Amino acid sequence: MAKHNETGEKGESLAAKMLQEKGYAILHRNWRCGHKEVDIIASCGDLALFVEVKTRSSTRMGFPEEAISPRKMRLLQEAAQAFMEEHQEFQRMQFDVVTFLIRGNVVTEVQHLEDILF
Repeated sequence: MAKHNETGEKGESLAAKMLQEKGYAILHRNWRCGHKEVDIIASCGDLALFVEVKTRSSTRMGFPEEAISPRKMRLLQEAAQAFMEEHQEFQRMQFDVVTFLIRGNVVTEVQHLEDILF
């Protein structure tokens, strides 16, 4: 596995653990609908939480959250809508972004941006 894939996988695992500690149930990781993907889908009651995770090993190319393009946000919204159509038990949806800066094996920065609006 390429180094950037390992870094991304580590971030997604850390994000899933963090969400579970906050009381969310992890429903899916890397859920796909065609070419659209959601990193993590979690739930709490009737809320479906759609989470984009960005992990970087340095800020040389910018901060992790800066890598979320308008196209990526649109695809995330479309994937969330498809999920909601299939899972009508959820009445509400929310979009979060979780970012990590990891240097070596040490997490140096974590951000959980909750209920972001596109």
